[in-house]
Amino acid sequence: MIGAIIPEVRAALAGPLLDWYRIHKRDLPWRRRQDDPYAVWVSEIMLQQTQVATVIPYYERWMSRFPTLGSLAGAPIDDVMKLWAGLGYYARARNLHRAAKIVVERHGACVPDDPDAIRRLPGIGRYTAGAILSIAFNRMAPILDGNVIRLLSRVFAIDGDPKSSHNQTALWRMAEDLIPDGEAREFNQALMELGALVCKPSDPACERCPLLAICRAGNSPDPTAWPQLPKGRSTVRAAHAALILRREDRVLLVKRPEHGLWGGLWEFPRLECEPQESPENCAARAAQEVVGVTAEVGERLAKIKHTVMHYGITLHGFEGTIVCGDPVAGNCAELRWVTPSNLHDFPVSSPQKAMVEAVIARLGSRS
Repeated sequence: MIGAIIPEVRAALAGPLLDWYRIHKRDLPWRRRQDDPYAVWVSEIMLQQTQVATVIPYYERWMSRFPTLGSLAGAPIDDVMKLWAGLGYYARARNLHRAAKIVVERHGACVPDDPDAIRRLPGIGRYTAGAILSIAFNRMAPILDGNVIRLLSRVFAIDGDPKSSHNQTALWRMAEDLIPDGEAREFNQALMELGALVCKPSDPACERCPLLAICRAGNSPDPTAWPQLPKGRSTVRAAHAALILRREDRVLLVKRPEHGLWGGLWEFPRLECEPQESPENCAARAAQEVVGVTAEVGERLAKIKHTVMHYGITLHGFEGTIVCGDPVAGNCAELRWVTPSNLHDFPVSSPQKAMVEAVIARLGSRS
């Protein structure tokens, strides 16, 4: 049973979360116009089922062509659909156009700040209404998207299917109870941002999470055990990339932070690929973000498939050469240069164990 949020819990979560958000939030074009309800509305519709990186150019073109709700309402539907072309889920564009006409006719071209009125518009459900009301009007309206469900499920170790009627009711209540007075705009965005950037599905960066001190999943052996998706649900696919950096006859190993997935184990510098990022680019980013060097990515050494819980991970391993900098323990606990023959001395995860064997087979013969 999920209980009500007490003020002490709200303060322990909201304070660190808001502090983190104000430092780490991404500079997204719709955040520059968050006091414009129409601009917020457009962004939320575009972001449904679509990655941020994909949305940005579409959003900027849309706002240039239809800068106001009235300009959208007065545009021919063919113009609207042409501008949306390639973004997919085209009913979103048709509903947005229809809703704009309704707002012009019934609300004087002003997006309503009444929950009932906004929920009656085509294409706006409970989440989108909450996002518009909280971000554009700073109303105390909750939001509950996939990122927030995952984050709250982990912080409070919520057992059971998060999509069940019981847990949905409890999660919506929790999302509302957690909002600090007068902070709905930033708090709701902070929840989503933390879920997107840190509390990722298959590889949460628990050591970088401002909520680690109170997160039950983050302090458990396996943070990805939550949310508890029911058996038979589709496997969540994720691509990871590791870079095998060499220095003479040695390769670089890094130790994972103690918290999070595979906490305290050793591995080759690795990151989860961002949406639409190639494994090669991700491997180069791993060198920069994990050990602070610029590296040239070379030949692929191995492609390893691994399943953990409901996540299917494909780990791509590449040879790499440092072109600038000296490795330092940045986003890792420790690093060491190790000969291939000594790689078995270090505890590694299952996919990294397979990568170790590939390294020994390929590079061990050259040393």
